[in-house]
Amino acid sequence: METHEVPVSEGAAVDIPPDEALTDDAFLGGRLCLLQPPRGHRAGHDAMLLAASAPADARRAVDLGAGVGAAGLAFAVRADKAEVTLVEIDPPTAALAARNAARQQPDIAVRVKVVVADIARLGRPSGPERPAAGSADLVLMNPPFNDPARHRASPHAGRALAHSVADADAETWLRAAERLLEAGGRLALIHRPEAIEALLAAMKGRFGAVTIRPVHPLPDAPANRVLIGAVKGRRTPPALLPGLVLSDGAGRPSETAERLLRRGEAI
Repeated sequence: METHEVPVSEGAAVDIPPDEALTDDAFLGGRLCLLQPPRGHRAGHDAMLLAASAPADARRAVDLGAGVGAAGLAFAVRADKAEVTLVEIDPPTAALAARNAARQQPDIAVRVKVVVADIARLGRPSGPERPAAGSADLVLMNPPFNDPARHRASPHAGRALAHSVADADAETWLRAAERLLEAGGRLALIHRPEAIEALLAAMKGRFGAVTIRPVHPLPDAPANRVLIGAVKGRRTPPALLPGLVLSDGAGRPSETAERLLRRGEAI
C-alpha cells in the first residue's frame, strides 16, 4: 500500500467526514477531546487504560493501529515531553487522528506525527521512513481484539477492520513493535484475557519482564481485559500484577476508574 505522513494541521487537506457527521467526545475529564464517527469502532476506556499503563518517562512513542488517535494522544497529554507517532492503516481515520492532534489545548501538535501505513511494513528497508527501526523507546498497541474463530465479525467495515483479527496474527504486531523499539525499549498493550497464551508465545525470544494486569468491570466479575507490559530483549520471567476494578457493586465508577479515566493519572 502507499505510505505517507498526514500533516498535523487544522488546515490540511484531509478526507474526513464533515463536523456534523462526527461526535466530539471528551476524555480524561475534558483534557482530551476527540472527533470520531458516531458508528463503527469508537475510542473508549481501553485506549485510556492503555495510555495510563505506559511509562511517562518515554520520549519517543509509537501508537500502532492508532485509530482516531485516542491512546497515543492520551499519552501525549500525560507525558508532556514525549514525541508520539500515530500509525494507522486507514487513510480517512489517520486524517481524523491528525485533526484530533491539532485541536488539543494546550497544543500538542508539534509533538505528534501521523503516518498511514500497514504495521507489517514498519521498520523494514522497504517500509516507510518513519517510524524507523530502533527509533522508539515505547510502543503502544491496542490491536484488533476479536478472533474470528470466537467472535462474529462486525458488518460495519470500519469496525471489523479495527476489531477482528486472529489471535495468532498478533505476532505481526509484536514483530513490528520489536523492530521499532530500541534495545530495552518498552511495550504496552491491552487485549482480551483469552489472547494471553498467543501473546506470550509471540513474545518469546523478543520480549521479557512481561507484566500482566487484569482489568475487571465489577468486583466479582472475571477480567475482560488485560494490560500487558514488556521490555525488548529482557529474559526476566513474567509477573502477574494486582487487578484493576472499574466499577463498584452498584455499577458506579470506582476510585481507580475516576483516577485513571477522569483525572488522567498513571496506573
